[in-house]
Amino acid sequence: MQPYPVPTESVSFSEEIKKSRFITLLAHTEGVEAAKSFINDVKSQHPTARHHCWAFVAGTPTDSQQLGFSDDGEPAGTAGKPILAQLLGSGVGEITAVVVRYYGGIMLGTGGLVKAYGGGVQQALKLLATHEKVPLTEFTLQCDYAQLTLVENLLQQVGGHILQSNYGAAVDMRLALPATEASAIVTRLYDLSRGTLNLQPVL
Repeated sequence: MQPYPVPTESVSFSEEIKKSRFITLLAHTEGVEAAKSFINDVKSQHPTARHHCWAFVAGTPTDSQQLGFSDDGEPAGTAGKPILAQLLGSGVGEITAVVVRYYGGIMLGTGGLVKAYGGGVQQALKLLATHEKVPLTEFTLQCDYAQLTLVENLLQQVGGHILQSNYGAAVDMRLALPATEASAIVTRLYDLSRGTLNLQPVL
C-alpha cells in the first residue's frame, strides 16, 4: 500500500483529426461509483456527440478490481483499451478519462482510431497536476479518558485521524493511519502507553 499520485483537478484537451473533434476529459474519481457518475455527467454535457468512449482506474494504480473501459460503439479495441493503456502507463490512481467524439464524416480506420483516442489521453495527461495520496488503514482502539491526549498527539504527529468516537466508561475509537507506517505506529503507541494501548486492525 505505497503512496500513489491522484489528480489534483480536472483537465480537458481538444483536437480535430480529419474533421472529427475529439475532446478528452480527465477527472479525479475515487471508486467505481464516482467514475460512472463522471462518465454520465460528460454524456449529459455532450448529448449530440457520436461517441463517449471511456476508461477508469478507480482505485490504486495496481488494483485490477477497479478498472473499466468502453468503446461506446467504436470498433472493438480501438477506443476503451487504448484509453485504459494510457491511464495505466501514467501510474496515476483514482482517475477517469472520457473521450467525446463529434464525427466529421471521414472514417479514420482502426489504426487511426487507436492513435486518436490513445493520443488524446496522452496529451491530456501531460496537462494533469497530481498530488501524492497516502493509503490509510483502519484500526480500533479503546483507551481511558486520561490517555486521550496521548492518542490525539500521536495521531497529529503521524498524519492519522479519528474516524469515530464513542464515549462510555472508556473511549472506543476507530482510527485511520498511514498504511506504510501503521506497524511502527502500533508499536510506538504500545511503548508510549507502557503496554496498555493496543491498536487492533479492522479486517
